[in-house]
Amino acid sequence: MYFINQIPFTFDELPHHALHTTEVVEAANGERTFEPEDLYKASMYLIAEECHPMLFELELDNPELLPVD
Repeated sequence: MYFINQIPFTFDELPHHALHTTEVVEAANGERTFEPEDLYKASMYLIAEECHPMLFELELDNPELLPVD
């Protein structure tokens, strides 16, 4: 999951084999979960504020952490 000021805007899919790895499942179970509606609302907010990094040019402190897509 990628965030801007704790607002999620996109995520990376895990490879199929990772979904069944005990360590990955335990780590994921300890984190906050998001529903598709949560991501939709967050993305719409970032777009309205012209702060969605996949749609607008932004000056970021750590652009290397953005997804490649």
